[in-house]
Amino acid sequence: MPLPDEKTPARRFVEEKIPGGLAIRVFVYVVAGHLFAAFVFLLFTLGGER
Repeated sequence: MPLPDEKTPARRFVEEKIPGGLAIRVFVYVVAGHLFAAFVFLLFTLGGER
């Protein structure tokens, strides 16, 4: 039986790996945030020309 402070390889892998759903959500939010920022930038650019 491993000591409490020792981690088995399987447990270490699970604890250090980012959950797949979380990684996908972060990626989607980053892309959506950049698209929104680009849209706002476009609005200010077009509005500033008048």
